[in-house]
Amino acid sequence: MDRLLGTTRIGPLHLERRELAEMVVEAMGFLERHQRYVFHNYIVMANHVHLLITPNVEVSKITQSLKRFTARRGNEMLGVSNQAFWQDESYDRWVRDEVEFERIARYIENNPVSAGLCTTPEDFPWSSARPIENRPQAKNLPHKGM
Repeated sequence: MDRLLGTTRIGPLHLERRELAEMVVEAMGFLERHQRYVFHNYIVMANHVHLLITPNVEVSKITQSLKRFTARRGNEMLGVSNQAFWQDESYDRWVRDEVEFERIARYIENNPVSAGLCTTPEDFPWSSARPIENRPQAKNLPHKGM
């Protein structure tokens, strides 16, 4: 499914636009700074986003807040109003252990490589694979040390 999403040219591709992708990344960082979650990995593709977090509040509240703000701001930036920016549904999944965490983290960061958009995860501009100081690591998971 993600290979299809990553390579599709059908439907809204708003996040291909640099300013919109950057706005989504900034919004994700804002929610982390306001302690809604601990940020681990992300990717902003042209038509979807993957986010690996440890939530501090209900995931549905995080999703609703992020989608509401970015849809409003994105539509403003596009010069339109009352148009769907995101699909209605979202998919969340509980990470059970460190092995699954690492698998999902690699999957997220390799998404643009699998879609043929770059040769290494570090080359993709809207990704946690890019070199960033103070990037959260897997040791932040609550199950570590148990």
